[in-house]
Amino acid sequence: MKIFAFALRPFDELAYLERACHELNIEFDWTSEYPTLENASLAAGADALTIITNPMTAELLDRYHELGIRAIATRSIGYDHIDVNHARSLGMRVAHAAYPPEGVADYTIMLMLMALRRAKQVFRHAGVQNFGLEGKLGRSLGSCTVGVVGTGAIGSCVIRELAGFGCRVLACDPFPRDDVRAQAEYVELEELLSESDVATLHAPGLAENRHMIGATELALMKPDAVLINAARGMLVDTDALITALEQGRLGGAALDTIEHEAGLYYLDRSHDVLANRERAILMALPNVVVSPHMAFYTAEDVEQMVRTNVEALLAFSSGEGTPYEVR
Repeated sequence: MKIFAFALRPFDELAYLERACHELNIEFDWTSEYPTLENASLAAGADALTIITNPMTAELLDRYHELGIRAIATRSIGYDHIDVNHARSLGMRVAHAAYPPEGVADYTIMLMLMALRRAKQVFRHAGVQNFGLEGKLGRSLGSCTVGVVGTGAIGSCVIRELAGFGCRVLACDPFPRDDVRAQAEYVELEELLSESDVATLHAPGLAENRHMIGATELALMKPDAVLINAARGMLVDTDALITALEQGRLGGAALDTIEHEAGLYYLDRSHDVLANRERAILMALPNVVVSPHMAFYTAEDVEQMVRTNVEALLAFSSGEGTPYEVR
């Protein structure tokens, strides 16, 4: 079996891929380039691909199928960037990654604290030697009601970590978990939003979840509440969020992911004019933190993202099942 890796980062992922393929006796080749029709031929001779969060369109899938690719794995939990239905129509199996939830959960807590303690303003002002206190009064996380939307692996880990702060925690999920009930109260989304001082999103990027937080939902939130999103950008209607923030109907937001981020992360675009006005507006607001979709970025998580991709592709090659397959 031979794997070809696209968009592989030589400064972190490469060493993990070398180790996993050596242990499992798998041949591989790689490029740091993102997959395109122009460079698709780089994968010639491989049986399977590992990619990152770049669009995998029907046209690209057709080309890889012509080259003999029979399986694709993405080094991310989310897989909405892959046209899964078209891949299946070609007989190509698709897998996603799994990794420990603590990395994203820790980052989520950090975003909450940054939003509540007005960290953006504090550090911006300190950088120009404005050490005044006006406009920087924060809130204690322990005094807040925190609403967690989605109680899968990451959401439930966030709830466990919040226990140490002494927060009241509300949860919302179509599939409640008994182990979460001991630390959080399950309620409907409307009640969660209206009662929470902090609302954090951990729902999957499924089509039915697109814009689950829109103008109607934002109107339910307290005017001093903050919204956290370290899940998928498509969960939030960005235009509605900007309107709520500009009109003072929301206290702030801390976002690790936003809509229309394809082609931005994880590239150096410092010399480019970016055609993404929503991101520019959010970045300019003093009560909004925007980070470049890197909540996952810990050594433990990156290693597991690579390893679970390799394990899934090996299982596919052997005609076996794997818990990482997209169903």
